[in-house]
Amino acid sequence: MDYEVVMHNGGCHCKRVRWKVEAPSSVVVWQCSCSDCSMRGNTHFVVPSQKFELNEDSKQFLTTYTFGTHTAKHIFCKICGITSFYIPRSNPDGVAVTYKCVDPGTLKHVETRHFDGQNWESSYNRTGISTCSKIKPKGDDN
Repeated sequence: MDYEVVMHNGGCHCKRVRWKVEAPSSVVVWQCSCSDCSMRGNTHFVVPSQKFELNEDSKQFLTTYTFGTHTAKHIFCKICGITSFYIPRSNPDGVAVTYKCVDPGTLKHVETRHFDGQNWESSYNRTGISTCSKIKPKGDDN
């Protein structure tokens, strides 16, 4: 995979929520089968929160839904309803970016992995998803 780090821009359908995220041009996205992600069809990649920047003007258009443990913050646009990013239970120190909400042109390759949200704890331990929100030292491609 190509690990060139680029600045991706993206947001919601109505364009009131806009953000930028520093991430590789090739990403691993997680297709989760939890009750929320499976209903929304959300597939996302996770980045450290320091690599994500929400446009200041966007904050007024956001609302948040939580359930269960209330660790995940399902953030979506009040106008169009799109969840272009959220704070995942697996990585509360990171941001999950809906890869289909990234503006065209900067994502070169997407590898899809499955996260068994119906068996959350075992999938969390098995997949290593928790490492996705950690800052990696320069030169560490793992």
